[in-house]
Parts: sequence; structure tokens; C-alpha cells
Amino acid sequence: MRPPEILSLGALQLRRFQRSDAAALQAAIVASTDHLRPWMPWIAFEPLTLADREELITGWFATGWDDQTDFGYGVFDGDDVVGGCGLHRRIDEGGIEIGYWVHVDHVGGGIATAASGALRDAAFAMPDITHVEIHHDKANVRSARVPAKLGFTLVREVLDEIQAPGEIGISCEWRIDRPSPA
Repeated sequence: MRPPEILSLGALQLRRFQRSDAAALQAAIVASTDHLRPWMPWIAFEPLTLADREELITGWFATGWDDQTDFGYGVFDGDDVVGGCGLHRRIDEGGIEIGYWVHVDHVGGGIATAASGALRDAAFAMPDITHVEIHHDKANVRSARVPAKLGFTLVREVLDEIQAPGEIGISCEWRIDRPSPA
């Protein structure tokens, strides 16, 4: 089962990226490159050309949504990309991981928390999901605020490969279990 392709967050909307969103995504990533560089390994491959960005979005359909393993969303304010997030089946069976990033001009406005809350709820609407996790490097204290605000519990800290310049190699792993039926 897949989560919905569109999730409403009041004035913002989470929606599956379309090829036509490439220019807006390009603008958001270019503006946010220095902000994202310490924490996002994929930023090392930036800047992509617009054509490469279009192909990347097309590839997300084939390898994520279509095989139900990776559900990437843009966070949109109208036509502008103000962040990105997703549900990723890269942890144990029954679990799904939330990832997120926010455009540099929108940091501190609660976007990552709102998006992650919507993704948590969408994940628990999927019958095979028993728990949701958020992982971040211990040095990324801003990212740690998101799961803490949403009621996740820090369940472990584990040594992890350093993949981005700001990381110290300790993964903080937060978890929330499916609520019991009332």
C-alpha cells in the first residue's frame, strides 16, 4: 500500500514531485546548498543541470513510488518548493523512516515538524507499518527537535559512517509505535 500522493498542511502542501516541478526544486536546492551541505550526502552531487533534475524526478517514480519502497514529497507553498521529505522503507520489517530537509529561507518555521507529523500519520494509515523512525547525526541538533516535538522516543545512538561534512558518525534513532486502537 502507498501513502496518499498529496497531503495538505494548511497553507502548505506535501505532494509527490512531478517532472514539471524540476525548476522549482532546482531553485530551492541551489539556494539551500550551503545550508544542506553539512547534513545531506546527496548535496555533494549538486548542482545538477535542469535536465538531470528532470531525469532524477522521473527515476523516483520507477524506483520508489512504483515499487512502494520510497515515497518522496516536495513541500510546496503554491508553486514554490520550501522543502522535501519522504517515507523510506530502509529500516526493519514493519517500519518506515521519515527524512526531511527545509529550504534555507524557511528554517525555523515548523515546516519539518509539520511535514513529519503528516508523514507519520500517513505511514500509520498503511496497514503494514507498525513503527516509524527518524534518524539523524548527533551533531545535527536542529534535526533532533523534530522527533522530540512529535512524541518520538530516542531509542538508540549507534556508530554510523560519516557521509556528510557536518556529521560526527553517531546516528540518533528515534521511534514511535503505531497507536493502540481506542
